[in-house]
Amino acid sequence: MENTEVVKPETLDELIKILHEIFESDHINVDEVKAVMEAYESNPQEWKQYAKFDKYRYTRNLVDEGNGKFNLIVLCWGEGHGSSIHDHTDSHCFMKMLQGELKETQFEWPDSKSQGDMVQKSQRILQENKVAYINDSIGLHRVENASHTEGAISLHLYSPPFQTFLFCILPCTGALQTVN
Repeated sequence: MENTEVVKPETLDELIKILHEIFESDHINVDEVKAVMEAYESNPQEWKQYAKFDKYRYTRNLVDEGNGKFNLIVLCWGEGHGSSIHDHTDSHCFMKMLQGELKETQFEWPDSKSQGDMVQKSQRILQENKVAYINDSIGLHRVENASHTEGAISLHLYSPPFQTFLFCILPCTGALQTVN
């Protein structure tokens, strides 16, 4: 990251305001976005209105449509819920843990010799207030709540915005819920 001081957002609204400022530029500084998102300390009072769970699958709940260059979505992962292995279709994906833990497993892109077997690159547990990042140059990934007793909640920033690209997270509902 360049020698810029990270502004610590005190609230979710401040985080959103800072992200709007960062994304005014056409250049995305991945380290800056990660640092700002990690500097925000999760406060359930600020995001609980977006925490809508479904007992059968994880949910995606829109927080902010961004400025046409990103959007911010809360994902709620019930016990044992997980995504399929997926890419991000030339987009940036930042994921901040708001509550609980998620397991992220990254995979290599398959090649003509792989015969359908996915090659695992890495695996990590994402803990509260930590931020993960992936794009297609890094590879593919799967995200899952390995807990059988606790839900998990994560805040995702997608750039370009979710509406402008399509990837399917199992089960793929095709719906992005807007919470008022």
